[in-house]
Amino acid sequence: MRTPTGNPVSPGVWTRGWSTGPRSARGPTLPTFTPENAAGLPGSPWLVRRRNAAAESFASSPLPTEKDEVWRYSRIDRLDLDRFQPAGSARAGTDVVALPSARIHALVDALGPRSGLVVTVDGVLATLASTAGDDLLSVGRATDHDEGEALLGTVLVDPHDFPLLNDAFSVDPVVIDVRPGASVVDPVVVVHVVSGSAGTAVFPRTVVRAGSGSTVGVVELVVDAASGLLADGHTAWSPGSEPPPERLVVPVTELEVHDDASLAYVSIQSLGPATWQLAHQASTIGAHATLSSYAVALGGGYARLRTDSALVGDSGASRLRAAFIGRDDQMLDFRTLQDHSAPRTTSDLLFMGAVAETSHSVYSGLIRVRRGAVKSDAVQTNHNLVLDEGAHADSVPNLDIEENDVKCSHGSTVGPVDEDQRYYLESRGIEPERAEQLIVAGFFESIADQVPLAGARDLVGRSLAERSGVSRG
Repeated sequence: MRTPTGNPVSPGVWTRGWSTGPRSARGPTLPTFTPENAAGLPGSPWLVRRRNAAAESFASSPLPTEKDEVWRYSRIDRLDLDRFQPAGSARAGTDVVALPSARIHALVDALGPRSGLVVTVDGVLATLASTAGDDLLSVGRATDHDEGEALLGTVLVDPHDFPLLNDAFSVDPVVIDVRPGASVVDPVVVVHVVSGSAGTAVFPRTVVRAGSGSTVGVVELVVDAASGLLADGHTAWSPGSEPPPERLVVPVTELEVHDDASLAYVSIQSLGPATWQLAHQASTIGAHATLSSYAVALGGGYARLRTDSALVGDSGASRLRAAFIGRDDQMLDFRTLQDHSAPRTTSDLLFMGAVAETSHSVYSGLIRVRRGAVKSDAVQTNHNLVLDEGAHADSVPNLDIEENDVKCSHGSTVGPVDEDQRYYLESRGIEPERAEQLIVAGFFESIADQVPLAGARDLVGRSLAERSGVSRG
């Protein structure tokens, strides 16, 4: 891989037990995720070749297990890929059509003004629009981009496991290409709608390139057509309704922030409670460039997000935020890598979540400072509220420091609602359940205010408040 500054780096390889490289065991034998099925998807010759190579590599590689350090504490051993088949082949390559529903339209409008809009339905492009001039921004299919073949895989250059499966079965990879020096005032909105029947597997793929000296914002949503997020922050599915279908969603997002560029990126996940999500976000940040990334996890039965952030240019900076609330027997799983390979780089990570009922959260992160990355400054913080006796949160911060002249810190907290706060509210006549809701809402208020894009900030604030049981005006 070549970074924005031209230096080789492999952000997907973690050391000291964190490597996800290929193992010698034989790969899985699966009836649907085969090279033959990948080759049957339409597309440009280069994309067909890419899919075929990825499918063959996946077929010859072992599936991950909970014995692998980077999958420790997860539910990956319960995933039966035989139950799923890739979606999108029947509609791939068709003309762009209208928005899939009025509800999705309202959700997009709730985000405020935008410079571009992309909507995919089960991985197939459904809507494409841009109000920014071609001199500022290019938005569309990777196959319609002059550099699409080169851009796809620029950041995630050595995929394994499920990103490799995404490579093999992504139907319409999307490229957002911001011209050098461009200032795009309003964000580009990308919505991946999952609507297939039970057993559907969907593979959204988004590549964002922020050219040198550019400024841009991107909001990416992955939502269930039936049980996803509403414009008021509520979800459409409610307990007691017809059980939601089990699906598999494997999103991959690549963020390439060139020298002196600034990218604000917000991802919101609101999938059905029976859905498996295995998401991967990878980024490279050039010299004097800035990435502000914010992830929100609301849905999914098992929802995993791996975030790799590689600081490859002198004085590059990343600001990584995430907020999540688990309910029922949901599991929300976060793995992060802050990878410093250039001097004077800065990374600041704060992930905050709450788990209730019998839900489970996992945070496992690694700060790595490579030799030569002098005067780097890295912070990693994870805070967790455990609201019920049956809920559980695991927090595992890690450091791998190869330089001396650096500043690095990490910390985590896992615990119940503060009893002093609860007593204070209850002593003033507030019912115990309401008191806990207010405490949880207060816990999330500070991080909700850190969403880097205004329209998304309002939606995230309402969503977190509603999920914690508090109305927000």
